[in-house]
Amino acid sequence: AEIGWLAVIIPEEHEGIAGSFMDLVVLFEEMGRACFMAPFFSTVICTLPILSAGSDRIKKEFLPKIANGEMILSLALTEPSATYEASGISTKAVADQEDYVIDGIKLFIHDAQVANFFVCATRTREDGPPEESITLFLVDAQSPGITITPLSTISDDKQNEVIFEKVRVPKENRLGELNQGFPIIHHLLKHAAIAKCAEMIGGADWVVENCTAYAKERMQYGKLIGSYGIIQNYLAEMWSEIGIAKRFTYYVAWLLDQGRPCDKEVSMAKAFVGEVYKRWTRMGVQIFGGIGTTREHDMGLYYRRARQAAILFGEPDTLREKVAQEMGL
Repeated sequence: AEIGWLAVIIPEEHEGIAGSFMDLVVLFEEMGRACFMAPFFSTVICTLPILSAGSDRIKKEFLPKIANGEMILSLALTEPSATYEASGISTKAVADQEDYVIDGIKLFIHDAQVANFFVCATRTREDGPPEESITLFLVDAQSPGITITPLSTISDDKQNEVIFEKVRVPKENRLGELNQGFPIIHHLLKHAAIAKCAEMIGGADWVVENCTAYAKERMQYGKLIGSYGIIQNYLAEMWSEIGIAKRFTYYVAWLLDQGRPCDKEVSMAKAFVGEVYKRWTRMGVQIFGGIGTTREHDMGLYYRRARQAAILFGEPDTLREKVAQEMGL
């Protein structure tokens, strides 16, 4: 917050610096390189629906606090169904005088344990298409009826189960129009997917740099392992494919920044970058050998993070199905 990172996409009138999504992508890449652990990703991604759908009151109240580091946000979207589709949202919000009452379970919620507010996706009507039945609310994380339970994950990150039991939320905390929340979610998910791609290519850069350095110093059978053709081939292919993933990520980030239609490109990039990161972290473990399999060495952490990142905001098979649909199949 002190150096302005949380304020990058916030307008100047709300104490931000009016930067672009591309500026954020650069930050996310470097955070991925460092396996950065903080609620930065959650807070910035949740800033997007406030910018696009928040009322003037919400923007004036929330954006300066986000920019100054006074407020942490968490996206309460996924549920036990583990899908990002509207049909997977069953948490209900029912109108009651000047409030809505929320009941339901959210699962795999990042940084909920430190959040001040949730951006919570709810179902606000039972009839009609799922995509026209979803409403977003800003929910105070200290509200009575909220139970947060930490989850143990392979990636050692901060995920939680969040239970809402008769949680009251003022109607004025609604983001966007009633039952019109899913287009806002769709906009958020596209940006979140490419932000996660940026994190992955940063991590992948760490892998290729450190594997190359290790190959130049590790002796095996009287020779540096980097002198063996098979290791050279692995590292050359790793470097090439990660470079393609990086260029693809920045191209789609540019499309998003320009406001151009890019649903297909987002799906293609997320599926491709996720598979690249998984493949080359696995090879990184092999190149490091026994030490790469230990908890003491960083390589194993990048390997585990790759498996988690690949399924966040859309797992590869589902994304490829969306690409096929865009192709008319």
